[in-house]
Amino acid sequence: MRVTTRRLDAPPPLIDHDPPLAWISDEHVLIGFGEALRFSAGFGDERFDRAESMFSEWLEDCRIDDQIEAPGSGPVAFASFTFDSRSPGSVLIVPEIAIGRTGGDWFVTTVGNSDPSPYLTAVERTERISDRPRFAGASIPDVLWVEAVAEVIDRIRAGEARKVVMARDFALWSRTRFDTRRLMSRLMTRFPHCFTFAVDGLIGASPELLVRTDGHRVSSVALAGTAARSDDPASDERLGAELLESAKDLFEHRLAAMSVERVLEPITDQLSRDQTPTLRKLDNVQHLATTFDGSLTTPLSALTLAGMLHPTAAVGGDPTDVAVGMIRELEGMDRGRYAGPVGWMDRTGTGEFAIALRCAEISGARARLFTGAGIMADSLPENELEETRLKLGAMMSALE
Repeated sequence: MRVTTRRLDAPPPLIDHDPPLAWISDEHVLIGFGEALRFSAGFGDERFDRAESMFSEWLEDCRIDDQIEAPGSGPVAFASFTFDSRSPGSVLIVPEIAIGRTGGDWFVTTVGNSDPSPYLTAVERTERISDRPRFAGASIPDVLWVEAVAEVIDRIRAGEARKVVMARDFALWSRTRFDTRRLMSRLMTRFPHCFTFAVDGLIGASPELLVRTDGHRVSSVALAGTAARSDDPASDERLGAELLESAKDLFEHRLAAMSVERVLEPITDQLSRDQTPTLRKLDNVQHLATTFDGSLTTPLSALTLAGMLHPTAAVGGDPTDVAVGMIRELEGMDRGRYAGPVGWMDRTGTGEFAIALRCAEISGARARLFTGAGIMADSLPENELEETRLKLGAMMSALE
């Protein structure tokens, strides 16, 4: 199989053609069309290794002509994994056509005889006739979710765990198909510094970098601890200052940061991290953040590292096994690929994976939205319910 990457003289349109595969961040842009390889990774923690092995085996049959030789150029794989290793749906896809940007270089990669020309020019698009999204229910009603959170709090206070993240879902329907192009455009506009992604119907804008690799360099960002935003600058500053001083949120964040450090510290030299959390301000909420940077002692791919880091305490809990067990027992739904790793990797192992947050599974005129909250010993169930509603606003506003 021949794979060719050539430089583009001008930036192409990004999402004019409803890309089924997309990754848009401050560092990289990758837009994919068609499927040269599609692999269902199956179940278990080994699903990451199976996906990487399949990509490696496919690469062995490729003749690669890469004029760019930059991160993301040449054959690239998009991947999205389930949160729970017992759940189906983990997938790796190599597009037939990939349009990308790294730094100031735009390029296009084609597999076989694929013709990229239709995707390199802008098209005149008429606005689709759309209907409003309508609520179709949730896997677990509010009152039962609050009761499940109360049960988690009791178990945490009894010493079974220190933190458990409880998620919820919301089903929506519409009389017309959801316009994924418009959804992605709105997410990019509203959350310009998040990771906007689309992989096999999972679309979102995540603020949380699980892992980024480039050669021996590795980075990760732990986010945990949440407060609202305010249109009034003074009130917004006060909310941020209170978050930075909140004992509950600081402890919750420390658990998330420790879960990242435990994985990265043994496999890196000179691992640096923020000594105190900083504020990561988004359009609708603000989070506590800790950034990690280091040099790998042994080369490891972005996909391997994503499997090693997942699930962090930011989306699972602490201890991990106990928290995941409570989630399976009490959450009342299958998260699917929500809160799992989503991202891309090239043939060198360089790549970026985020945690799939602020996202929705879109299928025609149906959508399933997700949100979650970290439960601690001093959590109040009604406050956690309100936090999930606050976080849900990001995707609801983009779909409306």
